Amino acid sequence: MFSLAHLTVIHLTPDQMIEMAADIGYDAVGLRLIKVTDNSPGYPLMEDKRMMRATQAALANTGIGVHDIEFVRMTPNFDIKDLEPFLEAGAQLGAKQIITAPYDPNLSRLADSLAHLGEKASSYDLNVVLEFFPWTNVPDLATAYAVTKDAGDSVGILVDTLHFDRSNSSLQQLATIPVHKLPFMHLCDALRLEHYEHEALLHTAREDRLPPGQGQIPLQAILDAMPKGVPMGLEVPMQMENPYSLAEMRACALQCLNGAQALVNPTAAHV
Repeated sequence: MFSLAHLTVIHLTPDQMIEMAADIGYDAVGLRLIKVTDNSPGYPLMEDKRMMRATQAALANTGIGVHDIEFVRMTPNFDIKDLEPFLEAGAQLGAKQIITAPYDPNLSRLADSLAHLGEKASSYDLNVVLEFFPWTNVPDLATAYAVTKDAGDSVGILVDTLHFDRSNSSLQQLATIPVHKLPFMHLCDALRLEHYEHEALLHTAREDRLPPGQGQIPLQAILDAMPKGVPMGLEVPMQMENPYSLAEMRACALQCLNGAQALVNPTAAHV
């Protein structure tokens, strides 16, 4: 199952993104309902009823689904009540996963907050995953696994191939993590460097990735260590001449799907 992550085409509204993803051949989309930075949009469907109706209409017209919704920052001041409209929107969209990010330096409290969110999300038929980032207090797979073990079975790990590679996480450990802790992954490629400064990590993650197969990350080795048939979200923000160009965004999304299909099943790639 291939899902188009919103960051890949972040300037498309959810309904535009759904229509494009379906036309290209994706099975689902991941929607960014909560913005990550001041310079990058989010689409708060829980607040905008007209946009929600347009999104639901696009889902009905195309037949594809919403796989995940994002982006929940787990901070020291996390309050589950603030997220109830977000959870309700996820349920209305038929989403399966909620992506969270670790921004609480107290890892014990972070695990407790994740456990609380996982319990609440389950009442909306939603699951929770924690994504690790090299620039946070959960910088790698080992730390993410420790936190999510403490949070309980309702909280999984989102492995993004870029962050896995940049954090020097262990393929051996990845292969030993229980399957239920790895419900899906983010797939992309990138060039590799000997050393990564903080700003370079952020820049590549947010706007300078490559389609699968066009960089230097050992993607096949990572896939081999993941559960067989794991759903893949293609999160590949790329450099574009005009980031608002529909043609460029479509070309990017198509390159990503082609690369992923060639990696998983070389005979199934689009022409």
